[in-house]
Amino acid sequence: MKIMLTGAQVADKLRSLISSSTGATYVEARYQSRVASEVNFTNGELERIRVVENTGCGIRVLVNGCWGFTSTSNISNESLKESFNQAASAARILASSKMNKVKGLIESKMVTGTFRTAANSDNNLSNISIEQRVQVTKEAEKEARNNRAVKTASCTYRDTLDHKVIINSDGADIEIYDSKPEFSVTAIARKASQSATGHEGIGITGGWDDLFKKKSHLEYAQTAAARAAKLLDARHVSGEKTTVILDPAMVGLLSHEAIGHTVEADFVLSGSVVKDKIGSKVASDLVTLVDSGKSEIASNAGGTIIVDDEGVAAERTPIIEKGILKSFLHNRESAMIFSTDSTGNARAFQYSDEPLIRMRNTYIEPGQDKLDDMIRETKHGYIIKGARNGQADANGEFMFGAEEIYLIENGEVKELLRGASISGNAFEVLQSVDMVGNEFHYDIGTGYCGKYQPAKVDGGGPHIRCTAIIGGMQE
Repeated sequence: MKIMLTGAQVADKLRSLISSSTGATYVEARYQSRVASEVNFTNGELERIRVVENTGCGIRVLVNGCWGFTSTSNISNESLKESFNQAASAARILASSKMNKVKGLIESKMVTGTFRTAANSDNNLSNISIEQRVQVTKEAEKEARNNRAVKTASCTYRDTLDHKVIINSDGADIEIYDSKPEFSVTAIARKASQSATGHEGIGITGGWDDLFKKKSHLEYAQTAAARAAKLLDARHVSGEKTTVILDPAMVGLLSHEAIGHTVEADFVLSGSVVKDKIGSKVASDLVTLVDSGKSEIASNAGGTIIVDDEGVAAERTPIIEKGILKSFLHNRESAMIFSTDSTGNARAFQYSDEPLIRMRNTYIEPGQDKLDDMIRETKHGYIIKGARNGQADANGEFMFGAEEIYLIENGEVKELLRGASISGNAFEVLQSVDMVGNEFHYDIGTGYCGKYQPAKVDGGGPHIRCTAIIGGMQE
């Protein structure tokens, strides 16, 4: 029979381990108990339902300038001590041959305390039955198919509930209760040989009621279905370099994929395009781009974390401030190399993963312009809505798909177009920004960042007007 431990009991075990461990410059113990659920309905049938729980502890040590890491699902004192010894032994073996040693960890203020992302018990995901999850998913998928143009529909609900205890030899002593639900609907409309796809969804940090605060589950389905239906009759866009107005989802995707990854300090050390650009002008004066563990502008962002996995507070980090590159994203090791502070970006997806430098919520801050004015002052261009998949590289070059694109002529929105991509160099695009909207939204919370291991992230911003290349793409 599995014995459930309280947070206090786990913390006592980890404190005892660290206080008795010798021979290491630094010791970090991260306990995590995760319950993850998923429900999927496709075309009226329940395709997937699962609830998975895993629990264990990851132990990371710094010995002789090298890292050692092990993990165990056994939280007994004996198993934890054995895992520490294995990690320390691995680090010593590595140190005997490795030339480039860790210089050390920057001194950082360690966080202590207990933190919850959804304190209201009625709103807590742990109080929502699997039957409720199934019912909402089933109803939304059916609602999408109620649109006559929609021939195929799928609805997915996922959530993760994490209980974490992080204790390290530098003074971190943290207990965290985190919950991240997400909900998405995909509708495919067909007419003769034509088909079009509409997506709508949300991913947040918070509880059940928070997930459906902006829209009900049926409204998400209706929006996805209506978008797919209207795209059926839209013509394909022609390619050109022109003025575009990007919606918050596209701004978030651009901020994360094409800018955020280039400023992660491990990528910077590998030679990204911004390596020697701190203090340089890399964007319009109107652009302030931030990565933060908090949701200072809008609540419940999907990438919200209170503290990172090294015990550092996940505060607001201005990457670009009024066009000037101000900061890279750091853990404590990279911060030592760059002689700066850790930005609280060390994150591990599960207890069995080592912390990496990862983004949290990455966004452009709102400005002063109204969307109507941005449209009115555009002689020719497009509004880009609905970020789809795409790619970006270490030089900031990107290409992203767009679900909807509206032609603007002489300050008026004209026809809906489809099958568009947006591409260019992200820094050149940001340098061309001449208007920044005054309304802000997070809009990529259903996604995961896939840098070696998954990470829940979010991104967004206001509408921005800039110059980019519009092109047609296959759907």
